[in-house]
Amino acid sequence: MQTAAAFVFALAILIAVHEWGHYRVAVASGVKVLRFSIGFGPKIWGWTSPRSGTEFVLCMLPLGGYVKMLDGREGPVDHAESHRAFDAQSLRIRSCIVAAGPLANLVLAIMLYSIVYWSGSVQLDAVLSRPLAGSVAAQAGFVGGERVLAAGTDPSTMEHVQSFEDFRWWLTQAALAKANLFVEYQESASATGDAGTVLRRTLDLGALDTRLADARLFRAIGWQGPLSAALIGDVVPGGAADYAGLKAGDLVTHVDDIPMVDAAQLRELIRSAGIANPVAAQRWQLDRDGQRVVLWVKPRQESVDGQLIGRVNAMVGDKPLTVMVQYGLWEGVERSLVRTWEVSILTLKMMGKMVVGEASLKNLSGPLTIADYAGKSAAVGWSQYLVFLALISISLGVLNLLPIPVLDGGHLMYYLWESLTGRPVSDAWMGFLQRAGLGVLLAMMSIAVFNDVAQLLS
Repeated sequence: MQTAAAFVFALAILIAVHEWGHYRVAVASGVKVLRFSIGFGPKIWGWTSPRSGTEFVLCMLPLGGYVKMLDGREGPVDHAESHRAFDAQSLRIRSCIVAAGPLANLVLAIMLYSIVYWSGSVQLDAVLSRPLAGSVAAQAGFVGGERVLAAGTDPSTMEHVQSFEDFRWWLTQAALAKANLFVEYQESASATGDAGTVLRRTLDLGALDTRLADARLFRAIGWQGPLSAALIGDVVPGGAADYAGLKAGDLVTHVDDIPMVDAAQLRELIRSAGIANPVAAQRWQLDRDGQRVVLWVKPRQESVDGQLIGRVNAMVGDKPLTVMVQYGLWEGVERSLVRTWEVSILTLKMMGKMVVGEASLKNLSGPLTIADYAGKSAAVGWSQYLVFLALISISLGVLNLLPIPVLDGGHLMYYLWESLTGRPVSDAWMGFLQRAGLGVLLAMMSIAVFNDVAQLLS
């Protein structure tokens, strides 16, 4: 229920803001607006403004919207109102009206990011887990426990990192750009005995397969999350952990004399134990309420997707450290502008990579995935939901600015032709391009929905 409500609310807000952009600029330009619609199909609710005569309606299918303006191309226009018709306006005014919708979505994203930055949000601390064996991070020399201080693709202009989300964003940008990422960090006290040592390492992300920007990409980089202590949580009665004598709250310090940096390292050792046949018992050293305890733990062998792994039937891992991230008035606005710009450029790059085959079409997401993310972000908290809305609003704005007929960017493409040649696109070409654009959109939607269903069934 929460997922459905969060999804519908997100759609309503994003569509309303987009169409409001068209509407406000049209009204300000003196163009008569006949109808402002959120959704398509049968009308659920409607109201007509006695002042402007505009009909505001809410329709059954909330998958889009439109602003219908007085237009001589769509029917006869009364001579007294001909100056208020859309097609009677100058090229500059028509372009501004069309561009206002996508730009309104980008402005909404800036506002949403600003609200989050001003109010502050609890985010995961930028303390790194032990990288996966053979990953880029492991090859670069990271061992886990490092606190990231700054990152950047240019060593002379590195930016301060306040949270793991900030660092993950840098990893994403650098990986997709196939660039080196320079990381400045503070070593953990366990590594040096002095937590004040600040070092710099370089992550070579140029050779990574970035066709799928998902969990597999971050596994190849080496980190899927921040550091989490190797703490034992709930223990399943009768399981391997219970049989060995493990208790909730035990902190695992060593396994077979290997120091445990974090839970990710412990989980990897447990999983890899299942490969051996027979499975050997592991010597675990624990900190139990300040007392050193040694237990022999024998993971149980299980088959998952045809692969043998080890399991101890207990929760492994403590909650990661968190930090409050908050910015002042102008700094929050500045960061909002920068983040909106960066996400817009990243979206365009991903679309370009999909067109030329450098990125998989599996990256396209449809309504089912968006609804799932809407519900998950709403469950986490209002700040994460606002960030989700900002990301979708940017995607909607950027998508609509693409030069695809039937989209706003397609109409701007027509106006560019008109400005260069001095004449509008012919009706014959207009019809052909509109059909071609509709075909492209239907193909994109079909791929996105297929990806959604495939993900649900996987």
